[in-house]
Formats: sequence, C-alpha cells, structure tokens
Amino acid sequence: MKRVITIVSILLILMAVFGFSHVYAAEEILNSDTTSKMIEMSEKQKEDLADYVEEYGSEAYGLTAFILNKVRIFSIPLCFLGITISAIYQYVIGIRKLDVRYKGFYTMIAFITIFVICQVLPLVFVIVIKGFGRS
Repeated sequence: MKRVITIVSILLILMAVFGFSHVYAAEEILNSDTTSKMIEMSEKQKEDLADYVEEYGSEAYGLTAFILNKVRIFSIPLCFLGITISAIYQYVIGIRKLDVRYKGFYTMIAFITIFVICQVLPLVFVIVIKGFGRS
C-alpha cells in the first residue's frame, strides 16, 4: 500500500510539473500548425500563472495555487482509473483469490483518500490564504 501511495504521489507531482512546463521542439519534426498550438498553450499557461500571482498578490502563493489547481484537475482521471482497476481486483479477480480481493480493497481506499485530499487541498489553501493569510 505504501508503494501505491508513493507511485500515485510521484505521478501527481509529475503531472503538475509537466502540466505547465514549456515545450521546446525542433521545427523539422513538427509542422508550423502544431508548433503554433504548442506556443499558444505555453502562453496560456504563462497567462494563467500571471493571473494567479495577481490574484494572490505574491509569486509564491500564486505558484502554489496554480500547482494545486493542476494537481486537482489531473487527479480526477488518475484516481478514477485507479478506483476502476481496484474494483476489478476486488470484485472480478478477488472472487477466487482472497488475497487479491483485499489488495483491491486497500488500493481502492488509498485512491479514494488521495482523490479526496487532492480535491480538498486547493480549497483549504484558498480559505487559509484569503481568510487568514493577508489583511
């Protein structure tokens, strides 16, 4: 179970990091339409980050809110996929193998816990920063 939580945490961090990173590619490989779309996406990410910095009044708070929002968005499909795989382990494969059934159950509990944390953490951050952080 610790491995599952560690792997999911690493995946969420990687998704958050690569969700707003810059994309550099050679023009020979990509055509101009794809390159222009990638530049548009990069510019949109920069604008979103600038909006968060402006909204929170600090670069650190803005970057944190931006990352938490990306984690919130990317955690939805990842956790639903994990819950689905866990349900298959618990209800389909676990009918004949009791140890696999428990593995599916505990993995499902881990994914549900991670999902709830990823969805509630941005809300808690906003409440703390907006309500108690600044005057």
